[in-house]
Amino acid sequence: MNIKLKGSVERITFASEENGFSVIKVQVPGRRDLVTAVGNFVSVSPGEMLVMEGSWSTHARFGEQFRVDRYETAAPSTILGIKNYLGSGLIKGIGPKMAERIVARFAEKTLDVIDSDIGRLSEVEGIGKYRIAQIRKAWDDQKEIRELMVFLRSNGMSATFAARIFKEYGRDSIKSITENPYRLAMDITGIGFLTSDKLAAGIGFERDSPLRAEAGILYVLSEAADEGHVCVPHEWLIERCRQTLETDPAIIEDALAVLRGDQRIREEELPPAVADRFGGTRAVYLRAFHFSETGAARHLSALQRYRMFKPGIDLEAAMKWLRGRLPFTLAPLQEEAVKRALCEKVVVITGGPGTGKTTLVRAILAIYGRMGTRVKLAAPTGRAAKRLAEATGREAATVHRLLEFSPQAGGFQRNEQKPLTADLVIVDETSMLDIGIAHHLFRAVPSRAVLVLVGDSDQLPSVGPGNVLGDIIESGKFPVIRLTEIFRQASRSRIVTNAHLIRLGSFPDLRVESEDQDFYYIGREDPEEAVQTIVKVCTQRIPRRFGLDPLEDVQVLSPMHRGAAGAHNLNVVLQEALNPTGVTLDRGGRTYRVRDKVMQIRNNYDKEVFNGDIGRITRIDRENQEVKVDFDGRSVNYDFAELDELVLAYAISIHKAQGSEYPAVVFPFLTQHFIMLQRNLLYTALTRAKKLAVIVGSPKALAIAVKNNRMQSRFTLLKERLAEEI
Repeated sequence: MNIKLKGSVERITFASEENGFSVIKVQVPGRRDLVTAVGNFVSVSPGEMLVMEGSWSTHARFGEQFRVDRYETAAPSTILGIKNYLGSGLIKGIGPKMAERIVARFAEKTLDVIDSDIGRLSEVEGIGKYRIAQIRKAWDDQKEIRELMVFLRSNGMSATFAARIFKEYGRDSIKSITENPYRLAMDITGIGFLTSDKLAAGIGFERDSPLRAEAGILYVLSEAADEGHVCVPHEWLIERCRQTLETDPAIIEDALAVLRGDQRIREEELPPAVADRFGGTRAVYLRAFHFSETGAARHLSALQRYRMFKPGIDLEAAMKWLRGRLPFTLAPLQEEAVKRALCEKVVVITGGPGTGKTTLVRAILAIYGRMGTRVKLAAPTGRAAKRLAEATGREAATVHRLLEFSPQAGGFQRNEQKPLTADLVIVDETSMLDIGIAHHLFRAVPSRAVLVLVGDSDQLPSVGPGNVLGDIIESGKFPVIRLTEIFRQASRSRIVTNAHLIRLGSFPDLRVESEDQDFYYIGREDPEEAVQTIVKVCTQRIPRRFGLDPLEDVQVLSPMHRGAAGAHNLNVVLQEALNPTGVTLDRGGRTYRVRDKVMQIRNNYDKEVFNGDIGRITRIDRENQEVKVDFDGRSVNYDFAELDELVLAYAISIHKAQGSEYPAVVFPFLTQHFIMLQRNLLYTALTRAKKLAVIVGSPKALAIAVKNNRMQSRFTLLKERLAEEI
């Protein structure tokens, strides 16, 4: 038998982004304790009155709960409820303190005043014409967003994207979605094809709709890009689309023809030899990736063909001068690399930790400095650029900043028409370059300049599509210097020696021989035990033994996002251990607090914050619905509706750590992570540590990873284009 309960929402304990399932605390008249209500709620807010129908149940862990089958909402009627409702961050322009002042003036009539006589808010101290206009717009928008939320939820879609959808389409949101729900996947960041397809089914779109087939193809190509592929074979695409869409291949072929005609995709016939290696006679690209790959190959090949800015250098005289000036002695391979950098237009330098890549860069800079050249240094991430600057004593920029990205002007300002003012361009951590950013970089290098690409080809490939460094090396078109000798100082580091053991396929040395060594292994088989050990290591053992700050100096990495020892759960437990109190904001099933370490998870060119950038929350402003995040001294504002771009970063995936170094790295490596246990993943995780590395895991998992050198191949044709096979 259904029971009715009426009460006001006190707080939201949990809200799922995916299905709307929520756990809320409700103040029910006549009951001393708050009632825990669980069910699918459409964006309820603290202070709202709920009339709920459901039944009581007892949860094994959380005790008595009221399971809600259906409910109705009503605006709060009590002064306390109205104050909580307005102060919850629901209306931009009204925070907790402003809500108190408004309710103190209008009491139970507050919501009626805002709804029908909003000009009277000027009677409240601190509210002028601008604030009234801001509140009026937010109040009206909120009504529309609530209607949109109900529409989305009633058609099987999470309501958490309502604010973003409303921002894109405004008052025409429901009309726009009804006409073509698949546009959501194209226009709204975070909404993919599967979500929009579910909505489309809810409003009556047929499974063999041409719009569905076109959107499905673009989705599959986007998913392939997320897996690292720049393009895919035609046959592979058709089969993947058939599995995803569960529709006739003929419909897919028809949709593919439409997309080709609209030039949203590009398809290219391949020569027989290339087709055999590629796995198909035709390669299909999203238009942007075809432009990037062909452009990267064209510009890099052209750069190699141009004359040096200063031809005819006497190499022996130059090297003699260099030997007399350097405070260190170059190894034979390093000398060879310097000579190549003096007589070749494009040079690749690759090697693991401790092999002298930075020393070599300093030597190249010294001899080019003697010639009075203009030099530019860059790296893909802010952390990598900062490290390069510290190592060389010269200014270094991120590639985005080097190329002068401008959201106002709509893109990178440096290109072939306006190249970099440089005679020598050195790019570190080149393994991180995906095909898009590589294309923009290569087209901006002046034709007479020298380009030196530095990286570690044994690391994971870029997060974005492509295998740029590997393809350049394998093309055989450019000189490659492979540094293999570990220098004496580096050879004393257990991090370095173990990294090279792993690279060569040997099991790492797990022994503890001294109290001040930089590598430790803690054996754990059970994921829950591993998590508790990681928390203790980060919060107690490392700070006590090494004096490192657990928030600033220690980074936890994980092979996966899911699972007990995945990045998501590790973030929850580490947040509770390292930052349990303070100003808190719950949004979309995530909890954000002032002082939290957070990471940007997609490129935001308007904010100049990029995928993988890590910052700290400095302020949560409920009144203006903004969160301020400090990224290396630069403050960036996020609207509450943009918070899906930020995740906690106490723990991050190993992939996201590429190009970064941290004083201390702690990471689990368990058989639970079986699908991800690869040699280059373990190698990359270990080489992120600068002073200390701690592995918590099982020897079996380490052995599996060391033996597994089968890297997932990526569909890319940059190597063939550079080798002029296409």
